[in-house]
Amino acid sequence: MLLIMFALKKLLGGLLMPLPLIGLFTLIALFLAFKGRKFSLVFAFFGLSTLLAISTPFVANQILKNNEPTSLSFHPSKHPELDKIVVLGCDINPNSVLSANNQLGNCALTRLVEGVKLAKYYPKSQLIVSGGGYENITNSSLMYQTAIELGINKNRLLQNPKAMDTAQEAALLAPKLVDFKVALVTSVLHMPRAQDLFSAQGVTSIPAATDFHNFAALPFHKQLVPNAQALLAVTQYSHEVIGTTWVRVRRWLDPEAL
Repeated sequence: MLLIMFALKKLLGGLLMPLPLIGLFTLIALFLAFKGRKFSLVFAFFGLSTLLAISTPFVANQILKNNEPTSLSFHPSKHPELDKIVVLGCDINPNSVLSANNQLGNCALTRLVEGVKLAKYYPKSQLIVSGGGYENITNSSLMYQTAIELGINKNRLLQNPKAMDTAQEAALLAPKLVDFKVALVTSVLHMPRAQDLFSAQGVTSIPAATDFHNFAALPFHKQLVPNAQALLAVTQYSHEVIGTTWVRVRRWLDPEAL
C-alpha cells in the first residue's frame, strides 16, 4: 500500500511539471476546439505561448535568479573541520554494460563531484552517498563505485540505498549525523527543502550547493531562443515549489510528519 501511495505521489507530481501540465492543458483545449468550442483556441494559444516562454533562457533567468543564492555554496575557508559529507541522490540511467559514472545522470554526477572534492579537502571526514533506484541498481551504489574510482578509500564511504526521496534520506541518515559537523550536498534549488527536512530530524547542516544556473551570461539573442536546458531548470524549480508545498500540507495535517 505504501509503495502504491508513493508511486501515485510521484506520478501526480510528475504530471504537475511544466511540460506535461501545459501539454495536457493544450491538448484538451485543442480537443474542445475541434468540438466547436472556439474559445478553447485561446487557451491552447496561451498554453503553447507559456511553454515557449518558460523555455527561453531570458524567462528562466527571471524565475531562477532570486532562488539560487551563491551563499549556499560551500567555502572551506569558513569551515576548518568537517565530520560528515552527505551527497543526496538524483537521476540515474541504469545500464549494467556501462561504468558506474556513466550510469549517473548529470545532476547526480555533479553532486558527487562536489562530495568527492570536499572529501579530499577534509581527509578525516566520512563521505555518505544516498539514494535508491530501480532495476536493482541504486543511486548510492553507483556513487559509491564512482567515488572509489575517483580515489576515495572505501573505508571512508557509507551508502544509504533505501531512501527514495529526501524525507526518507533525512529520516534514515539522521541517527548517523546528529551532533556531527555535516556538509549537505545537493542542487541549489533543492537545498532549502533538503535542509528543512534534515533540520526536522535534528540535523544541522552546512549547505554545499551545486547545479547553479546563469542564463543571463548568454548573449542576449540566445536568451530569446527556447532551449531544453532552460525548460529543465524551470522544471526543477517547479518540482521544488510542489515539493515544499507538499511538506507544508503534510505538516499541517500532521505536525509530526516529515
